[in-house]
Amino acid sequence: MRKFLVVLDDSRECLNAMRFAAMRAAKTGGGVAILSVIPPDEFNHWIGVGDIMREEARERIVAHFEVFAKWMRDKQGVDPELIIREGEPVPQIIEQVREDAEIGVLVLGAGTDKKGPGPLVTQLSRSSGSLPIPITIVPGDLSKERLEAIT
Repeated sequence: MRKFLVVLDDSRECLNAMRFAAMRAAKTGGGVAILSVIPPDEFNHWIGVGDIMREEARERIVAHFEVFAKWMRDKQGVDPELIIREGEPVPQIIEQVREDAEIGVLVLGAGTDKKGPGPLVTQLSRSSGSLPIPITIVPGDLSKERLEAIT
């Protein structure tokens, strides 16, 4: 089964990327893999404190994931899988793509502010020529109706 890989983070544009991936998966018989990367700098504390912070980060990710997963199951009939990795986001995303042969498309949300599309879109676009899959970049300001029309 072909899976759409979406990155779960705290950005606003993440929502449209999630919607797009779920809608495309539902219409094409695919799946959705949701990847969240915990940056290493969150745990540069004393031993024990870093472990507690790591566990709290995982709990936040799972809670955030469950909101999207419920919507995907209820509205799109898609049961997503959650993948949590630790490290720098871009190398971890690339590694996940290379490790999972079922991933067929990387879906990213593009920011709408004047700073540009966001660090993930910018950095991964530079690597797109060497990735084994295409990247779909979803504008962060697309309406739900427009997303439904194009998926």
